[in-house]
Amino acid sequence: MKNHQFLIFFSIVFTIYFLGNLYIFIKGYNSIPGAREHRILYFTAFILLASMFVIGKILETNHSSVFSDILNITGGFWLAFMLYAFLFLLLTDITVPILKLTGVVGPESLPEIRKWSFYGTTVLSLLLIAGGFINAVIPKVTEYNVTIEKKTDGVDNLRIVAVSDIHLGSIIRKRSMRKLSAMMHELKPEAVFLLGDIVDGEMGPVLRGDLLQYFDPPESVDGLFAITGNHEFIGNAGRTIPYIESHGIRVLKDEMVVLPGGVQLIGRIDRDSRRHSLGERLPLGEIMKDADHTRPLIVLDHQPVKLEEAEKAGVDLQLSGHTHNGQFWPLNLITKRLYEVSYGYLRKGSSQFIVSSGFGLWGPRIRSGSRPEVLLINVSFSR
Repeated sequence: MKNHQFLIFFSIVFTIYFLGNLYIFIKGYNSIPGAREHRILYFTAFILLASMFVIGKILETNHSSVFSDILNITGGFWLAFMLYAFLFLLLTDITVPILKLTGVVGPESLPEIRKWSFYGTTVLSLLLIAGGFINAVIPKVTEYNVTIEKKTDGVDNLRIVAVSDIHLGSIIRKRSMRKLSAMMHELKPEAVFLLGDIVDGEMGPVLRGDLLQYFDPPESVDGLFAITGNHEFIGNAGRTIPYIESHGIRVLKDEMVVLPGGVQLIGRIDRDSRRHSLGERLPLGEIMKDADHTRPLIVLDHQPVKLEEAEKAGVDLQLSGHTHNGQFWPLNLITKRLYEVSYGYLRKGSSQFIVSSGFGLWGPRIRSGSRPEVLLINVSFSR
């Protein structure tokens, strides 16, 4: 069943990737002067660019190296170009027939329109990619002030720093980890929570440079805790989780711990564990069966889905990530439709939810639809 589902997923993704590239190839072939005369050069250059990301991922799986990193980075930029070129060229193909039918343009103008629409698409796509790259390397701190109307043992406030979706791998490496560590030290947290997808997937690029050694979180009174994301399972949880734990990070796997003052912290296994032959995660109610509902209950759950389960269980605060807030425009508009809260703060009944856009990224080092961030959450308790 697992292999069958993977083959279906891979077939769908590969088909979309192939058709998107084929569409851009044809448009460029028909629009760029000289492409027909130098068709072999055009074909070769296009195939190299379009295949870099795929080849990089294959090499990363079998033999991670600086070369596979370069292919992943370069191929990631092509992936972003493919997205924007496809969208803008499709918009042109929809607009031009309308202009032709209304008599705004004549048939004799079509070759020039095709040529300049392709050039314009290329320039606009590159500008978006350049802006998205700059945006992706400048993370911000997003601060929330939350009140939980429950008593504690002498604790009035809890200062939490939470980070989701670091995605350590061929793109997010030691420089990013040093930047993250410096930001966290400046915030002086009492508790540090990592909200899943600490690693990007395949462990080769991570182990090659032991990238977590560059993560230097501040000493915190209430500890350093993490949960799994879907990418921990993509990279084989039997390798990713022990590696994370070997660097002094406590990974909560469907379990509850009590922080100083009686604050109860629940860390959930990511829901995608079931897709990797590891079975369903425990129901939230079962994990919380020994919880004291008169004391604060904080849940860490990577994917912000089925929020009603947390609301029904009496959770006071849930912290999540996963969505990247779309990462690329206009995908952020789609994630807003897919999730009840794809980014930011939501209150359902007495339960509060915060979803982060994440610190790292997947694929291209580009964020054109969201900002990378570190969360600072000031929680106040009533006693």
